[in-house]
Amino acid sequence: MKVNAHDNFNIISKSSLARVKNATRILSSYHLSRLSGKASIKGMPISVSFEPTTSCNLRCPECPSGLRAFTRPTGMLNQGLFQDVINQLASTLSYLTFYFQGEPFLHPQFLEMVNYASKKGIYTATSTNGHYLQEDTAKNTVTSSLDRLIISIDGTSQDSYQSYRIGGSLDKVIEGTKNITRWKKELKSRTPHVIFQFLVVKPNEHQIQEVYALAKELGVDQVALKTAQIYDYAQGSELIPTQDQYSRYRRTKQGTYEIKNKLRNECWKMWHSCVITWDGKVVPCCFDKDAHFVLGDLNKNSFKEIWSGEKYNEFRASLLHSRSEIEICKNCTEGTKVWA
Repeated sequence: MKVNAHDNFNIISKSSLARVKNATRILSSYHLSRLSGKASIKGMPISVSFEPTTSCNLRCPECPSGLRAFTRPTGMLNQGLFQDVINQLASTLSYLTFYFQGEPFLHPQFLEMVNYASKKGIYTATSTNGHYLQEDTAKNTVTSSLDRLIISIDGTSQDSYQSYRIGGSLDKVIEGTKNITRWKKELKSRTPHVIFQFLVVKPNEHQIQEVYALAKELGVDQVALKTAQIYDYAQGSELIPTQDQYSRYRRTKQGTYEIKNKLRNECWKMWHSCVITWDGKVVPCCFDKDAHFVLGDLNKNSFKEIWSGEKYNEFRASLLHSRSEIEICKNCTEGTKVWA
């Protein structure tokens, strides 16, 4: 596999004095909040996730979009709303992810929005199931200046792949990947940095080495192994892998399962990032898939008013007090790691 030196350099190259100062303010306010036990925020988010759409062509068993199980409204992001928010955040925002729920490439203006953010000097990334990377779309993806393309490939055979990616075609994913890497070569472009994301579950855990070999064959830049979130994990699941290092859960002496995370009363995500749903709602993080904790509405207030507002800080304070009592945190294995 190739080293990630160029991708790392690409991220660093998008830094600016304003963005570095903002990141420093966010980091200091996070640590101050942890030490004091009182939530305070200085600065704007370093990273934001936008949800292009809730629509998806697949029916993955642990995904509200795949299960068609949302209780919140579903739809597609308004391009005008997106541009307005980006204009508010552009000077301090370092990293923008075009993904929450749904398949981003189903949004007809998706790559236009990528290009809009890229022109603002923001590092852009997305995650796709890889079924819509036909010739024209692959070429347009490369020319959009997208910095990172994560392609979900949860198996190296159709049988193992479709055990989780229900309704999906591994051949389409491979063909789409070939289109992307070919257009990168033809256009002499180093972006997007292509990552094969391999969700390790019991039906595919024996294929981990095979996915590395496949990635190398196709010219993919990186492989990322991901552990699976299981909603009803207590009694076990056919998806929980047998290899402990790839599982978010451990078996207890009683034969049930528990999450490995100790759920400390802190969460870096609440200070440096957030998620914006397709209809402009601001929610704490990617674990709030059904938007139960709406902290503001960008159709009514500016981003800064929401981010620094009383409701958001009350949520941050609740994490510092008792994170284990917050429903979306109970199945979380992330949030406490800080990059600095």
